[in-house]
Parts: sequence; C-alpha cells; structure tokens
Amino acid sequence: MRSVIGKYLDTIDALKLEKRLLSHNTLILGEQGSGKTNLACKIRNYVIDNGVATLYMDFNNSHEDDVELRYKDEHFNYIQFSETEEFDKNFQALVDANKHIYMAVDPQYFSRKKDERSKLSQIISQQSLLDNYYYFFHDIENLNGFYTQFEDFLLYMLSFVNLQKHGFTFLAQPHETFENPHIKLLFSFLFVGKCSNANYFNTAILKTLKKNKFYYQHRTAHPTLLFNDILSSMVKIDEYIADY
Repeated sequence: MRSVIGKYLDTIDALKLEKRLLSHNTLILGEQGSGKTNLACKIRNYVIDNGVATLYMDFNNSHEDDVELRYKDEHFNYIQFSETEEFDKNFQALVDANKHIYMAVDPQYFSRKKDERSKLSQIISQQSLLDNYYYFFHDIENLNGFYTQFEDFLLYMLSFVNLQKHGFTFLAQPHETFENPHIKLLFSFLFVGKCSNANYFNTAILKTLKKNKFYYQHRTAHPTLLFNDILSSMVKIDEYIADY
C-alpha cells in the first residue's frame, strides 16, 4: 500500500498516510509549482489502495490529452461535465460501476446565486456518490475569479461534508477565504506550500520553501469534548514516479 508519501524534516520519521484520512478532509494550499498536484496524486493513490472510489474534479476543464500522465493509470476514467443527456448517461454508468472518475469541469456551471443550486451541484451531491466516493476538488483557476464568482461554494461544502461517508481533498492557491473560521473547521489536515500572498500565512519560513516542501498541520486523534489540538511539522513530499 502506498502510504509513505515523504518524510518529516524535523525528525527522522517517514510521513505516512493513515486510515482516518479516508473520512477526514485535507486542504492543500500552495502557489503554482509548489507540488500541490504531486501531493494530491499521492493521496489519490492511497485512497485507491484502500478500495475507495475517487471523483477527481479538475476545474481547469482540461481536455483528456492535457491531463498529467501521473493520473493516466489503470484507474483513469475521463469525462467532461456538460448539461446534456449524454453526459448524464455516461457519468451514471461510471458511478454504477463504482469506477474512479476524472471529471473536467468549467466552474461557470456553478450557480452564481446563493439560493439556487446548479445541475453540477445536484449531480456531485447525489447520494450514491456521497456514500461511496472520496472527492478531490482541484481549484486551478481560483486566481481568475473562482472565489468572487462562487463565494458561497466552500460554505456549500460545509453542509455538503456532513452528508459524506468519506472525506475530500481540496487544492487551491492561497486566498483570504481560507481564513474564515468556518472553513478552517472543515479540514483535519492542512498542507501549506510557498506563499507570497500577504493576506495568508505571511511567514518568512513559507516564503522560502522549495517545491514539494510543505508546512504540515493535522488535528490529533485523541478523544476530546472540544476540537482536537493541531500539530505542525515541516515535511518533504516524494516526487511521484509512475510505475506503468
């Protein structure tokens, strides 16, 4: 099982993913080139190895030929979202077969009205997905207006996650949206890469981080009546090398 994904930089221990990741949420923050996709691929592999189906949503709306090779393994099933009967049929066939899904999505399909649910929102919140799938939200285009157009999207996820059996991983570039305390409570694991945005994690350490090095925070698993403590460490994620 591909559970070892890197190493701690402040101890000699290996950085390992644990089973509770499958039911908790991960936020990966970092600038372009920081290694967010590499880390997400490591998490995806671990989820797959544990027999959980994955729905990977690429908000860059990538064509199949443009998807990174690291995703094109035997579990790669590409589909591009559209509001058509053909999409509905093909997508449902993948879900019924419990296949891993890589879905290219144009964020414009989300509703811009807080009191209106788009067809895209309805589809990804169908019960068969919530019961069986681990989600990945790859928010590549956030600096081009994702948060200004869909400012209620993460708050929608706040209620959405209460219905899920499994967790989700959200990838994004730094944004002050993530300072929202309600949003912070969504995540049990947090990886923060190099950041220059003065509004978010403005520390000298983060500004000097190289590719695949992250500031890793995670909630402890100790039984408690309140929210668990958050521990922090510096880590280095191994570069993913496809074995096919």
